[in-house]
Parts: sequence; structure tokens; C-alpha cells
Amino acid sequence: MNPRRLIIILASTTIFTFAAVSTLVYFTVKGNLPSLEQLENPPVNQATQILSENGDLLDHFFIEKRVNLSFNQIPKDFINALVATEDRKFYSHWGVDIDRIIKAGLKNIAARHAKEGASTLTQQLARNLFLDQSPTFGRKIKEAATAVQIEDTYTKEEILEMYANTVGFGRGAYGINVAAKTYFNKKANEMSLAECAFLVGLLKAPSRYDARANYDRALNRRNLVLNLMSDQGFITKEQFWGASEEPININLGKRKRVDADIAPHFVENIRQQLNNDSKLEQYDLYRDGLIINTTLNSTIQKYANESIEQHLKEFQKTFDASWKWSNNQKLLNSVIADGIRKNNEYKSASKENKPDIEAKLRKNLKFIDSVKNVASTIQVGLIALDAHTGAIIAMVGASPKFMDENPEYKYSLNHTTQIRRQPGSSFKPFVYAMALKQGMKPEDMIECGPYSYRDPGSGLIWSPSVTEDDCQDAGSRLPLSEALRKSINSVAARLITQVTNPTDVKNLIEQAGVKSKLLAVPALALGAGGEVSPLELTSAYSIFANEGIHVEPYLIKSILDKNGNTIFERRGGNVTTEVLDKEIAKTMTKMLRQVVDAGTAARIRQVFKGIEAAGKTGTTNDNADAWFVGYTPQLICGIWVGFDDQRINFDVIGRQGQGGRAAAPIWALLMNKIYNDPNLPYKQKTFGYDVVDSLNLNESLIAPQVQATQTKAPTNQRAEITTTKKNEPKPEAKKENPVTTQGNSTLPKLPKK
Repeated sequence: MNPRRLIIILASTTIFTFAAVSTLVYFTVKGNLPSLEQLENPPVNQATQILSENGDLLDHFFIEKRVNLSFNQIPKDFINALVATEDRKFYSHWGVDIDRIIKAGLKNIAARHAKEGASTLTQQLARNLFLDQSPTFGRKIKEAATAVQIEDTYTKEEILEMYANTVGFGRGAYGINVAAKTYFNKKANEMSLAECAFLVGLLKAPSRYDARANYDRALNRRNLVLNLMSDQGFITKEQFWGASEEPININLGKRKRVDADIAPHFVENIRQQLNNDSKLEQYDLYRDGLIINTTLNSTIQKYANESIEQHLKEFQKTFDASWKWSNNQKLLNSVIADGIRKNNEYKSASKENKPDIEAKLRKNLKFIDSVKNVASTIQVGLIALDAHTGAIIAMVGASPKFMDENPEYKYSLNHTTQIRRQPGSSFKPFVYAMALKQGMKPEDMIECGPYSYRDPGSGLIWSPSVTEDDCQDAGSRLPLSEALRKSINSVAARLITQVTNPTDVKNLIEQAGVKSKLLAVPALALGAGGEVSPLELTSAYSIFANEGIHVEPYLIKSILDKNGNTIFERRGGNVTTEVLDKEIAKTMTKMLRQVVDAGTAARIRQVFKGIEAAGKTGTTNDNADAWFVGYTPQLICGIWVGFDDQRINFDVIGRQGQGGRAAAPIWALLMNKIYNDPNLPYKQKTFGYDVVDSLNLNESLIAPQVQATQTKAPTNQRAEITTTKKNEPKPEAKKENPVTTQGNSTLPKLPKK
């Protein structure tokens, strides 16, 4: 080709490309850039409000008064860390770094994906103040053009000042002043070099590099920032080594709970649910001033907090009086070792310094006492639902003692949704429901006393322990309703192996909303076939309270934008599933009423009177977990009480640690407060149907005794019986391993009632 012709073609192509790009840029930015007035008055982020169903403000995402700092009030170390990490050419470019764009583009092309960004601090500020986060070419052009405008309007110091005062650091902290308080409980100018580097390290991904979420990852990120500062001459090598050895001490201060913090775990549950919810993909949960109307009733929530605090205050004293660390030295050594490994100073120390830190902590009596205190603090999870709609009206995720002593309680373990524990005898109602489905009636007689079952597949022999409330002689019999009232293990074992079967019981529990993994084994009758969360178990009881219908629990009623326009609205209740025959559900309620009126949960009636109630206690092996799930004609409430460290249990206080005494009293206190409040809508006192009429319940509840008369039994139930004389003394209950094994395997441990 003629050289002259080639030059003309290349020149024409270049001119055409330049013109096309210029035209594209022109029409992209035309009318879409902020005005001078907007540049001089950038928009202020609006916090999202979370409201209770009765209109009270529960919290914000996130409420913090924004107090801007002048450039001179911002720590120099923070500015230097920011420039070193985010934009090393900040002082020399005019809003856009062309060299950086080219280099990033080449790296991204080579990697075949967006590996590296090229936005300057000014571009980031432009995006944060005026644009969205969409990864489009058009947004990138607007961002660059807006950055140029900002550079033309403000000085470099003013740009850094605006950036530091508006950027998000996670945990709802916008601006360095709020971030310093949130993470270190300090004023910004009181922060150390290492603390400034930590905050700058957060900017890349606040939740990922939060020290409370992943300490090691946060430490590495902070030290990377320090290394960049050293490489660029902002700090000396000595300063680098000194700061990199400093632990990240997140400290929110020793503030007490206030009225506005009545439901921290409920609010956090909503935040987690909405963080990546498609309903809000066009909105920023933390900036767009949304209004979230929830199901929680703030009055009932306060009553729940009060009831737990009232009961646990004395119950903790009872436990502390019996629990002796000196009798559990091996456990104490393990707890201390765990505490040392989690200690921030220990984790941030070099390998060579760790032994010295460990030795120092082991001699620190204050540290040892704090570790022992946390381990022996009784924890609790309480969930209350509207029986007919599934609305969550109260949620307490941790003990008040723990929340008071740990300022970051809002983000602590939620003991209603984030733990899984064996439910003990609180699973028995599902076994009895399946027995009713097979044709049994509450008055039918069932064998009780010692029982063994050989698994036809494995050949293993399962022998549930005979408690002191059980029949002491094999072949004794008692009514089905009486067995549930007294929570007789041997009867539940017979029902799941002779009348129904583990698979059908497992299926029923799963249909009732339990999603945790369960095993179809005979021990499921006693709660040893899997672990569930308190929310799951409480929700599952809706099939009894709601006449066979399971209602999925929910937290959010509606979401509005800042102008009051509806983004989402739930109409009526939640998803419902017909699980159990209506008459069977009614019969179960009649039987479970006896548990509350004169059974294992009878202590409830010392406090809560005049309202019909039904429910079931549960206690796991060694009194590790105490449960009570109960319901009235309108409400369901489930309560778990136990310890985070499952090696600690209530066995030292005997029966005091069982569900009827550890958990049920909280339920009674709460219901008593609710039904005595004339301003609450819960007025229905009866379920609307009588207790089982075919038994002389008044007599049997006052003086229960084993029935010796044979009545009709299901065809697949043993017919032979033996009798226990009325006045014959019961043999002393043996305290033994409740599982007998044969062969090389062991069946799951069985809980108490």
C-alpha cells in the first residue's frame, strides 16, 4: 500500500475514533453532572428507620450524629494512610489519573476480568456523593467528569476533608469522627498510627476487614496499609514495626443498654435479611432514608426483657452457688486456653512473643475472672409469635447480663436463630400427634416402665432410662394423656417404635417448619435425633396452636422509601401449610393444657392464672439445655436456657436446671404481663374447646396414679400387662447412662424430660 495512503487512513481512523468517543462522552455527561450549587452543597445521607408494629422507633441503619471535622482536626496519619493506599498521585493529578487508568486497563485485559480499579480519591468522592455504584461505562465517564469539576471547585485539602467526613467505614459509621468513636471510643485526633491505618484498611470492604468479624484478616489488611505508608516515606521502618505489633483493640466503651436498644438481635436479624434482598437492589439500606415497619411489638418486647432479667437474676445466683471452678479444673484450663487464643494482644503478637503474652495473661487475675464469667453466664433465647399470622412480636437473643457486660451485644450470637441444640422432651408432642393419627385416643392405656428396642437394621438395643416419675415395673400402664403430662420417656419410646415410626415423626416435624437436619431414629422421640434453633421449634408448635396449620414466621410488614412510597408490603399473614388434621391438633392442645395445669410445667400456674395455656418442657442430657414452648389462644412463645460452652450445664443444681424450672417461669412472667396489660390486643382467654372429657382429669391431676385396668390398645401395641400396687414404694431411681448399647456403635444420648 502507498505510504501516503496508509497515513491518510490512519489519520482518518484516529480522527473518527476521537470524534466518536468525544460525542459519546458529550451525550453521556450532558445534563447529568451535578450543578455548581450541588457541588457546593453535596447531599447528606439519610439513615433508615426501623419501627415497631406499634410505631416506636427501634433503631436506625445506622443512627449517628454526623459531626464533620476540619482538615486540621483530621489526624495526619489518617490522611497519609489514605493517600498511600488509595491514591498515591493525589496531589499531582487533576481528578483523574490517566497513567493509572491505562495500567489498570492492561492488567484487567490480561486477567480477563476487573482485577484492579483506577478511581482516584476525587472520583470515589464523586461517586459517593452524586452517583450510584453501577459498574457501567456511562457511570465511569460521569464519575471522571464530576471528579474534574470537584477539583476545579475545591482545593486538595478541602477534597480530603469532604472525603474523610463522608466515606463509610462499616457498622453504620460515616465519616472519620463517627468511625473513631464506633471502633475505638476515641476522638479522631486521639487515634494512634495503627488505628488510623486500620480505618483506612476498612474502606476497601468494611464488613470483610472488620476485626470483630475476622481479626486475622483485619490485622493483615492494616499491616498492608502500614507497609504502603513505609514504602512511600510517610513513616519510618521503626514506626512501621512498632505499629504493626500493636493489637487491634476494638472498644465501644462500657455503655449500658438504653430504652432505644430494646431489641438489638431483632434489628440485626432484619439487617442481615435485607442486606442482599432483591427488593432493595435499587436502594442503599444505609443511606436512602428507608422506613421499615416491622412485626415487633415494643411493649411486649420490653416485657420479654423484664421477664428474662427478673428470672435469670435469681437463677444465675442459684447456679453460681453450686458451680465450682475448683471442681472443674480441667475444664477451666481449657476455657482459659480458649480465652488466650481469642485475645487480641495474643493474636497480633509475633510467634516469638506469643509465649510471653500467654504467660502474662495467665497471671492476670482480671483476665482469668472475665473468661470464667463469660463461660458461666447463663444464656437465653426467647421468641414470641402471633399464633395465627406468624408475626414475630418479640425476640430476645442473649441474656441481659451478657449484653450489659459486652457493649458489642448488638452483633453477638443470636440465641433464637444462630444456635442449634437438642430439644429434649419438647419433641414429644410430635410423637403423640402421630400416635393420634394412627387412631389412639388420650384415654387409651399404654405400657410404661423399663423398655428396650432392638433396631432391626443395626441390631443395636436402645433402652431409655426409667426416671423417678416413670413406671418402675415393666408392663404397667397409664393413659396416653397422663404419659404426656408427666413426660414419661418410656411411653414416648414405645409410641415411636410400636404405634408410629421415626420416619413419620421426622416428616411431621419437618412439615411443621423445622429445616435443621434430623435423623429418623427412635431417639428422636426424646429429642436426641437432631438439633434445632429456638425459632424453628417455636414455629413448629404453630401446628398445635393454629389447629393443624403451620404459619411461617416473618419480621417485616412493609418498607417505604424516604418519601413514603411503598417498596414492599406484606398483605395478611405469611405462607401457611396444612400439616395436621384439625381434630388431632385440638386434641393435642387439650393434652398439652394438662402439662401446664398440673404437669412438668405446672409452676407456670403460680404466676399465670385465668388464661388457658398449653405447652411442653424439654431438658437434654446432663441438664445442658432447658426448654419450654407454650401457647395461649393467640400467642406462641418458645424459650431456651443454657450455656454457650456446652461443657457447662445445670446438672449441679439438679431438678432446678430442668425446663419446667429454668425456662417455663420466664414464659409465665411474660404472659402474665401481656394479659394484664389492657392496652394490648390479646384478650382471648380460652381455646374454645374443653379438656379431654373421657378422663376424670380433676381427680387424676390431683392424685395421678398408674392405671391397672386393661382397656383397648392398638393392635401393634403389646397386650400383656403387669400391675403396680398403689401403695408399693418405688425403687430408687438409678442415675446411669440412659443408653444401653450392643455391638460396636452407640445410639444418640437420650435427654431427660
